[in-house]
Parts: sequence; structure tokens; C-alpha cells
Amino acid sequence: MLTPVSILHDEIAEQPAVIERLLHEQWAAIATLADALRDAPPRFAVIAARGSSDNVARYAQHVLGRLCGIPVALATPSLHTLYGTPPRLDQALVIGISQSGASPDVTAVVADGAAQGQLTLAITNVPNSPMAAAAEHVIELGTGEERSVAATKTYTASLAAVAALAAAWTGDQSLREELRATPQALAAQLDKPADVDLDWERCAVIGRGANYATAFEAALKVKELTGIAAEPYSPPDLMHGPIAVLGPDHGVLAFAPPGPAAPGVHEAVAEARRRGAPAIVAGPGADLDLVAMPEWLSPLGAVIPAQRLAAVLAERRGIEVDRPFGLSKITRTT
Repeated sequence: MLTPVSILHDEIAEQPAVIERLLHEQWAAIATLADALRDAPPRFAVIAARGSSDNVARYAQHVLGRLCGIPVALATPSLHTLYGTPPRLDQALVIGISQSGASPDVTAVVADGAAQGQLTLAITNVPNSPMAAAAEHVIELGTGEERSVAATKTYTASLAAVAALAAAWTGDQSLREELRATPQALAAQLDKPADVDLDWERCAVIGRGANYATAFEAALKVKELTGIAAEPYSPPDLMHGPIAVLGPDHGVLAFAPPGPAAPGVHEAVAEARRRGAPAIVAGPGADLDLVAMPEWLSPLGAVIPAQRLAAVLAERRGIEVDRPFGLSKITRTT
């Protein structure tokens, strides 16, 4: 089991309990929202988010599209704030995702959705935040205070909130049962080693399907905790040009849980290695061993070794992992 040596490590270790609590305490609120969505089905969803929450939105694009058949767009907050020209949101589900609920631009998107009479949802750790006040429905993450700058437990809790919404919206009991098993899977993932020997200054991070979001979140964790220049890609995007930069000094971190997206990830890794690039693969029995989970839920488990790897690399570099590079916990963007 992970031994807490910093606030960050401690918060990483809390994730199974956080997810279990969220699924227990927030299911009634999620079921109420699901009833509203079935009564008046939206044509599409629009999500406003920043940072790690934006990567949750990428997961929502996949899981709500895949399980609920609804297209999901990422909002353009500057239209709501800097330009004062919010788009028409007729028949939309408008979602804001923010651990603090304090970002003015994310709040503005939700508030404009409400002003246009659309169904609105806030996913946040602060139920009395401005974003939550602007929304009709709120899913409270309930993680407790997240003191480390790098988001870990609020990220996985937000993923779980989106997954729970998808399961409740479909009404498929088997999906809910799979979701209920997630805390145990995350605990098992924490028992897996996540320390690999690498010394990179640049890397590409790749994932597709459900784990396209994981590639973005892992790249963000590597960048903000270690200062390594990490850029996220899907395998097709990597192969369409950016693969030219790969080589002995430019590694690859790849997420390949079993599923339809895994073969393409492995093909990209093979091409990277052919070009001399070192590669680390996260998958069952791979460099970073992933616990078996239903593929639609695999991002909750796959991100854990990424969080831990980034923390270990930062510590090796002498970086204060709880306050890296003078970053602050809350960024109020407009």
C-alpha cells in the first residue's frame, strides 16, 4: 500500500474511500437529475471546466456519448465573459465542473444556461460556491479539503460523478453494479507498484477512447509536478505528424487498458520504439500494471499510477510536490 510521505501521497491514498462515499451520499441527487433528463431529454450537453476538470469533461464526452447517445461539446467561456455573446443553448444540458466552484468564467457558462431556461448541473467540492448557486442541480464531490496543489482525489471523484450520471441516466442496473465495485478496484490499484526508472525532459502521453482523458490528465500531472514537457495525444493525432519529434530524448507514456482503443495505442508505442523512443505502457501486466476494470470505468484506475509516477519523479528532482513551482490551488479565470 502507498505510504503517505506528503499531503499529495496522502490524498492519492484517500481516493477509494472518497469514491465510495460519493456513490453512497450523492446517488439520490444523481437519480433525481437522471429522472429530469429522461422526462425532458436534452439534444446535447455543454461542459465548462478548467485544468483537471477539463479532462473530466473529456471523459464525459466519451461516456455520455457512448452510454447515453448524447453529443457533448466543451464550452467556450470567453464568449460568455470577454465578448458577452453567449451562444444559444436551446435544449442543452449545461454542466460546470470545478473543484472550487469559484472560477468566474465557468460559473458564467452555467449562469447563462440557467438564464436561457436550460437544465444546469454543477459538479463541485464546494456546494455553497458561486457555480453551485448558479445551477439547478448539484453533485457534491465531498472529498474534504484537497490541500495539495495537484488535483488527485477531486479529479477521480469528478470522474465518478460523471460515470454515475451516465449509469443513472441509462437506468442500466448492471452499470451501477460495475460502478459500485470501483472503490475496491482503486484500492487494489494502490497496492500495485508505480515506480519506474526514467529520466526524461520531454514525453508524449497517449490514450484513446475512455482514456483519451487520462492522457491529458497524466500529461498535466507530469508537467505541473515535475516540469517535464509532456504533451497528450490520441494515437491517430500522434501519427499525423507529431511522431516526428520522438526519439531517444523524447519518451512515450501510453495508457492501454483492454478495449477497442488498446490495439491502436500499442501500434503507436511500437512505432515510437522503432524510432528509438523509450516507452512506458500502463496496462495489465505492463510497465505500470493496471487492475482489471470495466473499460468505461478504467480511467478511474488508470490515472492512479500516473499520479504516483509524477509524484515520485518530482521528489527525485527535489521538487516540493505539495507546492510545485509556486502554483496555487485555485485559479479564478475570466
